[in-house]
Amino acid sequence: MGEGGYKIRNPAEVHFITFAVVEWVDVFTRKDYRDIIVESIRYCQAISAEKEGISDVLRDFKKFTAKQIIKAIEVHPAESRKDWMLAIFRKAGSANSRNSSCQFWRQDNQPKELYSNWFTNQKLNYIHNNPVEAGIVDKAEEYLYSSARDYYYGKRVGLLQIDFL
Repeated sequence: MGEGGYKIRNPAEVHFITFAVVEWVDVFTRKDYRDIIVESIRYCQAISAEKEGISDVLRDFKKFTAKQIIKAIEVHPAESRKDWMLAIFRKAGSANSRNSSCQFWRQDNQPKELYSNWFTNQKLNYIHNNPVEAGIVDKAEEYLYSSARDYYYGKRVGLLQIDFL
């Protein structure tokens, strides 16, 4: 981590940003929860990050998706891990003065400015190959929730509109 922690220092530039669920709970094994993320990203794409500021959009995205996913877990009729997950989120929330009850996302975002073509390609390959490394698919372009589909086919075929880098 650099001096002053991970921060978006140049909001006009493109960034690679990672964040994770507290305790690395594997929530996104269910399509319902993945779809909340997709719809939320679509909404964020519709508003102007330049007007709002990327940090503000990220904050609001995490806050909204946390509430929606926790609510979806609470009411999901087939969620066998409901009590276990909610207990983890409540424990994390009680340990954090910024939360009233539950904490879903870890607070350690790691924005990295895409400062060169090499670094950009490295991050794209990392993102695209995650489902392959996890054994979810054999080829990156096979994963429905990845922009690798767009890059492989050279046109929009993924779930989200992307700007090619």
